[in-house]
Amino acid sequence: MKRPSYVTDKALKTFIKSALEEDIQDGDHSTLSTIPKDLQQSAKLLVKQDCILAGVELADFIFKTFDKNLKIEKFIKDGDAAKVGDVAFIVTGSARSILSTERLLLNCMQRMSGIATLTHEWDARLVGTKTKLLDTRKTTPNFRICEKWAVAIGGGTNHRYGLYDMIMLKDNHIDYNGSITNAVKMAKDYIKKNKKKLKIEVETRNLDEVQEAIKAKVDRIMLDNMDINTMKQAVDLINGACETEASGGITRDMLKEIATTGVTYISAGALTHSAENIDLSLKAVK
Repeated sequence: MKRPSYVTDKALKTFIKSALEEDIQDGDHSTLSTIPKDLQQSAKLLVKQDCILAGVELADFIFKTFDKNLKIEKFIKDGDAAKVGDVAFIVTGSARSILSTERLLLNCMQRMSGIATLTHEWDARLVGTKTKLLDTRKTTPNFRICEKWAVAIGGGTNHRYGLYDMIMLKDNHIDYNGSITNAVKMAKDYIKKNKKKLKIEVETRNLDEVQEAIKAKVDRIMLDNMDINTMKQAVDLINGACETEASGGITRDMLKEIATTGVTYISAGALTHSAENIDLSLKAVK
């Protein structure tokens, strides 16, 4: 699949360089002390748990960033269903390079595959509806690029990437500002003054706030922690004037019912903060 726009070569290199520095420091001494410099070997990525595989392209990038001479033969691509016993790829080249990058690529792929698998399971509940599943900013610091990429691989839709690419006025912004009306006016003035192209989303907690947000003419209204009946009333009030997003305490079992209200999106932090890692291993090819 095509990389999301935020997954640039520059961003990946920055992430990988930092991760390798954290792990290797002044040397992978286990490898340096036991593996000859010129030893060439192969290793296979073994799938040990059924999943939606994610991180294959990243693994290739990790290998090539560390050692451009490593060669990878891929058998399963990102977003494919993988079964126990499958071999996702075989990497060939310097045994030292393979061993020094092993843990980084496994940490990434296990986490990403867990997120992609969970996202795929949740998104399956929305088949046949027009509602899209969104992630959130509830991600691991310095690992957001991989976690959000995994959501996309799993079939979900990425919400804003960070604080810089959308204005989201949440409860604290509104409470500090006095009202939705005031907060939105200031946001629009800021956009105009600074010549930004940013959409504005407003979090609402009840139908009165929904009415206020409609009058403020925003791009999206978040319906936060509302029950199904209130959410349906809110969507009817908005009547297509802007996008709508259900959020707060979302569980997989609620998805289908929430979608019946007609909301544009359902956002769930659980996609990234509650996914379990998938069991994968990198094994020497003998």
